[in-house]
Amino acid sequence: MCTKLNTVRNSILNGNTTIGIELGSTRIKTVLVGPEHEILASGSHEWENENIDGIWTYSLEDIWKGVQDSYKNMADAVEKEYGVVLKTTKAIGVSAMMHGYMVFDKNGKLLTPFRTWRNNITGEASGKLTELFNYPIPQRWSIAHLYQAILKNEEHISEISFMTTLAGYVHWKLTGKKVLGINDASGVFPIDINNKNYNKKMLKQFNEILRDKNIPWNLEDILPEVLEAGEKAGELTTEGVRLLDVTGRLEPGIFMCPPEGDAGTGMVATNCIAERTGNVSAGTSVFAMIVLDKELSGAYPEIDLVTTPTGKLVAMVHSNNCTSDYDAWIGLFGEAVKALGFEVSKAKLYDTFLSKALEGDRDCGGLLSYGYISGEHITNFEEGRPMFIRKPDSNFNLANFFRTHLFASLAALRIGLNILFEKESVKVDEILGHGGFFKTREAGQRIMAAATRVPVSVMETAGEGGAWGIAILASYMANKSEKETLEYFLNSNVFKVNRKITVQPVSDDVADFDVFMDRYIKGLVIERSAVDNFK
Repeated sequence: MCTKLNTVRNSILNGNTTIGIELGSTRIKTVLVGPEHEILASGSHEWENENIDGIWTYSLEDIWKGVQDSYKNMADAVEKEYGVVLKTTKAIGVSAMMHGYMVFDKNGKLLTPFRTWRNNITGEASGKLTELFNYPIPQRWSIAHLYQAILKNEEHISEISFMTTLAGYVHWKLTGKKVLGINDASGVFPIDINNKNYNKKMLKQFNEILRDKNIPWNLEDILPEVLEAGEKAGELTTEGVRLLDVTGRLEPGIFMCPPEGDAGTGMVATNCIAERTGNVSAGTSVFAMIVLDKELSGAYPEIDLVTTPTGKLVAMVHSNNCTSDYDAWIGLFGEAVKALGFEVSKAKLYDTFLSKALEGDRDCGGLLSYGYISGEHITNFEEGRPMFIRKPDSNFNLANFFRTHLFASLAALRIGLNILFEKESVKVDEILGHGGFFKTREAGQRIMAAATRVPVSVMETAGEGGAWGIAILASYMANKSEKETLEYFLNSNVFKVNRKITVQPVSDDVADFDVFMDRYIKGLVIERSAVDNFK
């Protein structure tokens, strides 16, 4: 034991580690990863977006408060666990929620509050750009937000000098480099997968439609540079150290890998970067990503076309709403339990209530719910109203209640997957799952397998999420041989022992989900009425 502890201490002292930071929608997490790609220490910071004047946002102050707290908690854990001070590391990576809108003037001033992926306010721009490019431009994408602001003649447009994502912003402030990893960049503007850069034809088309608007920049002038996995993306500056480590003990000059989106780090964390592999990240939102072996035959508004961190084409089905509504219900039941004088852990509440879903009636007792905390682009809602619906003769019990919520949390995702699997005949051998949806593993995997009709596996490492994934990308940049591909690096170094649990689709569950989907689609008129009338 002492030998192992000393080995870890030496790795930390000699900088034979990497650091990964991911800014998720409800948590910022920082991990220190050892030479065998094991997590040595971690720290986190809980945060929540705010809805200000109809815009889902996080403030710059909250971003840096969260990053600093998360890093400090990790560094404190290192000192407590190993008795050493963290001063250096081989490489650092930053990952965050993709898409959204962050624009800055020439002096680095944020011109408008950060508009996150959660805002479904760009329908007009999304539709016009999809038609112009003959390529799907979802409402979440940065270019859709930019064009919507242009269509609305927002005053800040002429002052824009730089547009980036949340990960790109944090990386820029830590290094001074205005760059993005190719996966994150693919949610900003369409990527030409042959050239591994922004699509030149579409850049030209966009610039042409702006000619009569008296805008003093071309699009390519304000976009970040695109980098692939393995490329160096700058070094941590002295100013960056002050932003990251409030103690100032971390040394500047540490190399940083390209900042990536949470989709890309999820692919890495589940080893799903090869063709015909797929993964699904399920938490506040849920998105499934399938690495394609051919291009799709057409453009679908329900499907994003993004890339792996190495630039392979990926079809992504992204639903804005997944666990948030049933999280709120479990919180309410937790309050009731506490009011009755009992102390029950959060983990126990989740395991108990979500496992009940497997005991429910095949038809969920005739119940229905919509967990639309925010809008849902797949079903054409710019805003949402979470609701639960039952008939007088519905079988209203705890098992059916949570079975309904779990089914509903994946229903919009299923609509998009139907396009891939049925219209486009996309093939995938299994889907790797990660995220909060799978914390109650048996219920999460079984319901996900029913929704996707594909075997669903969960790896031991998948629970580490994107912070671990971006730390692995940092390790790849720092440790790869000259011609070593990311795919080979993952298979030969990171996933040598592939521990995973696989659940096959249960035929009865699949049939039950089909029945529920019919009810869900017919009931969308109820959700529409709620949005229109419950203000």
